[in-house]
Amino acid sequence: MKLYRLLTGPDDAAFCHRVSEALNRGWHLHGNPALTFNGERVIAAQAIVKEVDGEYVPEIRLGEL
Repeated sequence: MKLYRLLTGPDDAAFCHRVSEALNRGWHLHGNPALTFNGERVIAAQAIVKEVDGEYVPEIRLGEL
């Protein structure tokens, strides 16, 4: 099955580390990152996908894969 996540957060080193961690856990970038400004800081979003065995159920904890 293919899984999808959208990582979001302030555009800072912590966000980059979250994306890097996901990539090192087997996730792959899906499309380009998006940026917006919330009036105080830049917010980044990056979609990621991963192929895993099994069938999808809504209870899957995506952050643990």
